[in-house]
Amino acid sequence: MEAGDTELEMVRRHVRQGAEHVAKQRALVARLRASGLPVEEAEALLDTFEDLQRQHEAHLAKAEGKAGQPG
Repeated sequence: MEAGDTELEMVRRHVRQGAEHVAKQRALVARLRASGLPVEEAEALLDTFEDLQRQHEAHLAKAEGKAGQPG
């Protein structure tokens, strides 16, 4: 967590950063494929990033639900 972040802010940041990682990895896979290079490892890493992103999004949904509940 960065200094001054609430849990919700941290989780939102993780979701944003995760989306960036997924997008960059998808672009890398596309470049490798277009160049006729092996993509198996890059695709496996993309799968991992996508799985982590789903976890971040689920955490965000849970954190937003907690934030919306009365104290």
